[in-house]
Amino acid sequence: MEKYDIVIIGSGLGGLACGVILSREGYKILVLEKNKQIGGNLQTFARDKCIFDTGIHYIGGLSEGQNLYQYFKYLGIMDDLKLMKLDEYGFDVVTFEGDANEYRHAQGYENFIEVLSAQFPNERQAIKEYCEMIRKVCARFPMYNLLPSNGDWSNIAYHDVSARDFIASCTSNPKLQAVLAGTNLLYAGEGDKTSLYTHALVVNSYIESSWKCIDGGSQIARLLTRLIRQNGGEVLKHAKASRFIFKDEVIEAVELEDGRRFEGKSFISNIHPAITLDMVEEGKIRNVYRKRINNLENSISVFIVYLVMKKNTMDYFNCNYYHYINPDVWGGTTYGKDWPHNYAIFTGASSKGNAYVETLTLMAYMNYAEVRAWEGTYNTSLHQEERGEAYETFKREKAEQLITQMEKRFPGIRQNIASYYTSTPLTYRDYIGTKDGSLYGILKDYKDPLRSFLSARTKIPNLLLTGQNLNMHGVLGVTIGAVVTCSEFLGNEYLMKKVRQA
Repeated sequence: MEKYDIVIIGSGLGGLACGVILSREGYKILVLEKNKQIGGNLQTFARDKCIFDTGIHYIGGLSEGQNLYQYFKYLGIMDDLKLMKLDEYGFDVVTFEGDANEYRHAQGYENFIEVLSAQFPNERQAIKEYCEMIRKVCARFPMYNLLPSNGDWSNIAYHDVSARDFIASCTSNPKLQAVLAGTNLLYAGEGDKTSLYTHALVVNSYIESSWKCIDGGSQIARLLTRLIRQNGGEVLKHAKASRFIFKDEVIEAVELEDGRRFEGKSFISNIHPAITLDMVEEGKIRNVYRKRINNLENSISVFIVYLVMKKNTMDYFNCNYYHYINPDVWGGTTYGKDWPHNYAIFTGASSKGNAYVETLTLMAYMNYAEVRAWEGTYNTSLHQEERGEAYETFKREKAEQLITQMEKRFPGIRQNIASYYTSTPLTYRDYIGTKDGSLYGILKDYKDPLRSFLSARTKIPNLLLTGQNLNMHGVLGVTIGAVVTCSEFLGNEYLMKKVRQA
């Protein structure tokens, strides 16, 4: 049995970034991926010769001198990425049922203030105060600013402050409050849970600069995989980890579903912490720790309609739309029979040209409970299993509901649709590897912040965690999380110096 220094389970962005960092430092690395495609939320797929992203619809902070640019420079992928900048005067557009206005979030803070102040002329000071506070929050997080951190997440600033209450403290104008919070689908925002820390770190990144990946985000996974292999590491697909083999109190090997075993000195899990612990036999960790992880609440899932548009029928728009049918922008996750309360629309960026819209991704929150009737089925490109006619009917009905809602905002759009495809919380569960198709992993709650902040270290000496479930999700959050995990081997000060010098 071949032995590795570090075996990484899961090839999402966190796992691949760890693989690049550690293989570059001389560690013998193996990355295991259960699917036939690497990348987790970076995966893309093609329908009718059009490429769709599964998770990476746009990325922030990628202009020279900004934080994600510098992290990607350090990883060695920045110069090879094919990117397109979104509209600088409105990369995100927030709209509301019964209101013809389009409220635009612009790139760059001066721009952001000017564009919104033009729509809310009496609120310029409130908008300025909002922006100052967002930047102040971000300034308190060292690794966000490329500075070393002691890794103590318990004293993170503003993670015990409500995002909704903060925005309300800036302005009493309810429409402006809704516009400032209107992109909260980026972090599954909930009014009585989401912290100012979460809101600020996500929003700031996109205000600084916003980009789409041309032909999809899977290019990030391909570039990272290539670097791991160049550094002597291995990346295996069709390799689903099923359990850890112990020697005394430490893990000696990981066993795959097909019986193969791989030995390692250390192991990093890029899959959900609860599923990671399912691979640990009883008695190897204290039940109180297992119970704590299993009881953490996950963020909501999504229903997505992937639309292929008829050729040359719809002019391209270089922005994302966040539309609210229900005016409560914080209440989208708690819908009843009046689904959906809100939705988001993303255009794809194609190397074939962007004069016209080729694809649209239409996304709305969906609770896992809606698909529980079919949870006994499992369907990926490797393990294809029919879920039955009732499931197909369910998907069709939901897709039609969502398209009908979109057509209210974009009259006549339906006649421009050539075909469409759908995904549900079960699709996310099967491909991404969460128990309930969670969109952004473990839910953070400002009223009890420490409960959901997980250390990269587990209660097993040679098992670490990485990925979106730790402390921040999104491309930037997961990249920073990978550096945090690798700091356990290399030291944070050493790594952050390398990031800054890249």
